[in-house]
Amino acid sequence: MKLKDKIALITGGGRGIGRAVALEFARAGARIIVAARTETEVARVAAEIQSECDTAALFFACDVSDKESVERTFRGVTEGFGRGADILVNNAGIAQSAPLLKTDDDHWQRHLAINLTGTFYCTRAALPSMLGLGWGRIINIASIAGKTGAPYISAYAASKHGVLGLTRSLALEVATKGITVNAICPGFVETDMTARAVENITAKTGKSSEDARSVIENMSPQQRLVTPEEVAALALLLASDEGRGITGQAINVDGGTVLF
Repeated sequence: MKLKDKIALITGGGRGIGRAVALEFARAGARIIVAARTETEVARVAAEIQSECDTAALFFACDVSDKESVERTFRGVTEGFGRGADILVNNAGIAQSAPLLKTDDDHWQRHLAINLTGTFYCTRAALPSMLGLGWGRIINIASIAGKTGAPYISAYAASKHGVLGLTRSLALEVATKGITVNAICPGFVETDMTARAVENITAKTGKSSEDARSVIENMSPQQRLVTPEEVAALALLLASDEGRGITGQAINVDGGTVLF
């Protein structure tokens, strides 16, 4: 099993990509911690893992934008498993849209606090244990919006561009320490976040839900949404020993939408 005896912490683990990654890692033998703001969701995922997979699973309510909440979660990992996480997947995030002139301070700061500062807080908390072990994997779920722009998502795109800068800089910092740091950049994924985008298009244009979904699907050359499981499959490679030669990369999973 690729991740046997590894400890993996996944933020935003209650649904969508986070849930898919948690299950994929559990099937590969990892012991799992799922963390998110909504405790009922991560509790359900932890129970699902324990029911399906022969591995341990813990869950924590955690707001990644709150330093004390992050530190409390990482203390819980050590208390629960006797050491820190070997693998960190920074998946917690938000995505809201607004024209720049209607982007108020709260909208801007919230995207930076959760998407970028939350990734920083969790990474900083995870790194000492990884350095002590001489082995670690940090996987940041970014977005193709971290590589290119689009109208009405200035706050989101800025936060995800920041995640890529953090990824690349830290990867070089720990390149000789047995630790890899990478980002996955999904396009539109079959998740609640995309469902909200469909609702937004419907509300603003009057299109039907089916037509609004087609607009999003047709942004991809494959004319479809990516599945959470496709993102999880790449995360498993990056988390494994087979992926040890991949670091400092931002890898797209988007059906060919962005070609760099």
